[in-house]
Parts: sequence; structure tokens; C-alpha cells
Amino acid sequence: MTRNTKIALGCGGAGCLGLILLVIVGAVLVVTGVVPAPGLYNANRNSNYNYNSNVNSNGNSNTNTTDKSTSDSSDSSSMSDDDKHKLFQAAGITKDSALIQRVLRKLGFLTPSGGISDDYEQFVKDHGPWAMRNIGFVRSVLSEGAARAYVDAHIDD
Repeated sequence: MTRNTKIALGCGGAGCLGLILLVIVGAVLVVTGVVPAPGLYNANRNSNYNYNSNVNSNGNSNTNTTDKSTSDSSDSSSMSDDDKHKLFQAAGITKDSALIQRVLRKLGFLTPSGGISDDYEQFVKDHGPWAMRNIGFVRSVLSEGAARAYVDAHIDD
């Protein structure tokens, strides 16, 4: 083996090790989320839907709340799941807690005593995949004004 052959083998080996190292570093950066993976990146992958509610009211408010809850929740049975998700999505974008509570009552998730119904957790789990399938609708109500307009137009459906 000549000196030039040894040099060529050494450079080739170092080049291979360098490429392997670059692939490993690239994979780590993609897995940790520092670099988006081409073709796999989803801008909404870190979406988080949280709803926290504290309802403090006197006896008169509860009476009114109960009456409203009864009228709103009776309408929710005629709504399709798709319409429920649309109303829920739009209400959340408004960031208006009174409107969100009204929608939750309408959908039957807010009990007359102010608690959250058992069906709410499953609905929220189903909402993420629904939102991914209906990204066009989500984009159409991204502004608070558009979201409020949608809720106002469909809350009484």
C-alpha cells in the first residue's frame, strides 16, 4: 500500500465519520424540535386548549343561570358534533369568559351548579383531532372579531 493510498483511505474514513456525525446531530435537532423536519413540520403541533372557570354567584344569579342552562342545553341535542366543535372553537378564540360559559351551557358541559359535566373531558380530547381535520374553519375564525361573529350567529341554532 502506497503512501497516497493510505492518505486516501484516511480521508475517506474521516469523511464518512463526519457525515455520520452530521446525521446524528441533525436527527437530535429534529427530535428536540430545534429544527423542523422537512415535510413533517406542523405549525399547530403545540396547540393547547385550556379552560379554567370559577363561578361565584349568589342565589339570584344561580336561578338565572339555571334557567339559561335549561334553555341552552335543550338545544344542544339538535346540534351535530361538527357544529358543537365549531361553536366551541370560536368561543375559545374570543377569550370572553362569559361567552365561553354561555357556549359551555349551550353544549351541555356546564352543569346548573356551575360544574363541568363528565362528557366535557372526552369532547376536549376529540376536539384536537377535529381541529386538525377542519383547519380551514379554524383559520376562518382566528381573529377575535370573526370568532365572536360566528358565535353570535350560531349560538341560538
